Amino acid sequence: MTLTAARAPIAPSGADLEARAPRRRLSPERICAAITLVVIAGLAVAALVDLDISVPGMLSSWENAERFFGRVGGLSFPEPAELLQLTVLTVGLVLTGTVLAAVLSVPIAFLAASNTTPGPGWRAAARFIGVLTRALPDVVLAMVFVLMFSLGALPGILAIGIHSIGMISKMFADAIEQIDEGPRLAIRAAGGSTLQEFSAGVLPQVLPSWVATVLHRNDINLRGSVVLGYVGVAGLGLEMSHAFKSLNYGLGLGIALVIFLLCVVMEIISSSVRVAMLGERDAGRGVFVKLFARARRSGGAASAPERHFASAAAAVHRPWTGSRVRNLIAGWLAVAVVIAGVVVSDITWSDFLTFWGKVPAIAASFWPPNFGSYGFATLFQAMLDTIMIALAATLLTFVASLVIGSFAARNVAPNDGVRIGSRLLLVIIRGIPEIILAIVLIVITGLGAQAGTIALAFGGIGLLGKLIADSYEEVPRGPERALLAAGATRLQMFAGATFPQGSRALIGHTFYLLDTNIRAATLLGIVGGGGIGYYLLNAGQGSNYQLVSSIVIMILVTVLLVEGLAMWMRRVFR
Repeated sequence: MTLTAARAPIAPSGADLEARAPRRRLSPERICAAITLVVIAGLAVAALVDLDISVPGMLSSWENAERFFGRVGGLSFPEPAELLQLTVLTVGLVLTGTVLAAVLSVPIAFLAASNTTPGPGWRAAARFIGVLTRALPDVVLAMVFVLMFSLGALPGILAIGIHSIGMISKMFADAIEQIDEGPRLAIRAAGGSTLQEFSAGVLPQVLPSWVATVLHRNDINLRGSVVLGYVGVAGLGLEMSHAFKSLNYGLGLGIALVIFLLCVVMEIISSSVRVAMLGERDAGRGVFVKLFARARRSGGAASAPERHFASAAAAVHRPWTGSRVRNLIAGWLAVAVVIAGVVVSDITWSDFLTFWGKVPAIAASFWPPNFGSYGFATLFQAMLDTIMIALAATLLTFVASLVIGSFAARNVAPNDGVRIGSRLLLVIIRGIPEIILAIVLIVITGLGAQAGTIALAFGGIGLLGKLIADSYEEVPRGPERALLAAGATRLQMFAGATFPQGSRALIGHTFYLLDTNIRAATLLGIVGGGGIGYYLLNAGQGSNYQLVSSIVIMILVTVLLVEGLAMWMRRVFR
């Protein structure tokens, strides 16, 4: 044997290669998080089994549905003038409340962002305000403001505004923390004030995210305004509640149809505004966004090429291009719409001077909390029922959304027809307020948790499906192309590249939906959907505000625990 042959390297076997392959070390925290996910999934399955929601049971209710719609006869509507007035009032109070939240969220987000806050104490306080306002049910806030102010739109405006601060400020603060620090630091180095740093170095970078969040929140507030009618807030929700309580189902369903159409129209308007103000890149991926972006391009409104200026003076004096004129008109039109929303809300401004005298007595009526004649055990069980409803609904939504949301993603759908159809289906589902669906199901199937669970599950598909589709479209395309080049099918590409890369976002979105469902399940209980909401409505209508305080504290603790769990999960699987 020659020396060369003796020194020839021996090819490693497959087992050796597998042994040498780098392996990601599983930390104990990651293992605990995975076990927690399995436990939560098991609880969701157990809740679904306990609720006994089955296809045969749903089909057996079809006869009840036929009898119900037979009693309804045909849809009826208020007089045209009254319907127009109610519609304008509803849109006005929702828009005014959303704008109020948008304005108040700016300083809170500034203090909550780690790179702009003056100190840790300010940041903790701002974050707490955001969590508190996000956890407080808007219907409870409306109850309180109905006591403080005159009946009308103002309690709804304040309830929507304060409740929306939490979500808008959270998204805004997250966007601020992701900015390019260069412009802000340059303004500081040039001697600029803190206000100048924010207005010129921070705000221009986060404005697209802020506008998109505010418009999205406005759509949510419009759907949520329905339940405020059950505690006396004026508008379409109040008229619908009166119709259903008086068993005038034809009128109630007619108003529900108007609310659904209004939600779809608001979605279309929001999409057009996002395209006009933010451009196609920052406007999102909704089906209406794509339609408006395509129309904008075909109309010659594509993004302008980069301009080069001869001097600094020429750069300061921007030319009046068509894009600048359109943006200016859109800005003034937005201001006019906001002013119109305030005007049609018919706010009694003198209430802001007189309500202060009512505050001590109202605050005393809510304290100390007690559990009334029900007792802690009864209310604790009702809170558990609410959590079970939310878990079961989240599981059903997850399964349906994973299918519809995947087909709505450009890189997963087999063709544009399937993708556009899935996106349109998600828009239609988002336009149906859960409380309207719950009312119809309760009338058909009777009071109980089943109707609330199905309503929550169906309503959540529109939100979670859209989030899943957007997340899948944002994954790196390299692994997908590699699998396709190796001869993999689209299903294998999805299972091997798209789904694994989007799984982290999927976990975060699912926990966000669970958080939303717990609050929504509470509200659905108000109309008979089971859970703690039933006791909350009875306590409010019976002026037992100490019991209201106890229920609110239970809801707050539950929401905070879920939010803390979601934050931990997102950090572990980041």
